[in-house]
Amino acid sequence: MSTTLVLGGARSGKSAYAERLAHASGKEVVYLATSRAGDAEMAARIAQHRARRPAHWHTVEEELGLAAALREHCGPGRLVLVDCLTLWLSNLMFCDGRAWPEVGEVALPERFHQERAALLDFLDAGAEGDIVFVSNEVGMGIVPWGAVSRCFANEAGWLNQAVAAHADRAVFVAAGLPLVLKGAAC
Repeated sequence: MSTTLVLGGARSGKSAYAERLAHASGKEVVYLATSRAGDAEMAARIAQHRARRPAHWHTVEEELGLAAALREHCGPGRLVLVDCLTLWLSNLMFCDGRAWPEVGEVALPERFHQERAALLDFLDAGAEGDIVFVSNEVGMGIVPWGAVSRCFANEAGWLNQAVAAHADRAVFVAAGLPLVLKGAAC
């Protein structure tokens, strides 16, 4: 198994770069999409992503159960492209429909902790086949205003660090240009 983490900011080219890696692998590709179309702008983004994917790639949409989907779809001769970890993280943060405090401590849903732990356990155990994770790097700007935004930035940073520790390769993409942070150049 080979695991790659592709990081970058919004509109950095990280998804397109990950898709090029998947295409160049020559393997069967499963595109594991984590987003949900909560509004028209996100629906348009999803449509753009769908339109540029090769028709022979198998798309699986999974908003919450990422580890279970990886267990089901990883295999020899296959590459699973997960796009993206930070959308998955936000889905988990808001999965129980709670009202969030504007100030003070943010208590994350129990499912958030269960699913995050399941993903890291899956990576600890190893899997057959290759995985490319796409994730936003959100920690390079100002500290967000509001408890929920700070919680998201913290959790995204910690998740990226944990996945990077498991990854064979980590690549940061800015302006469509890859910078290899860990492992061999792609």
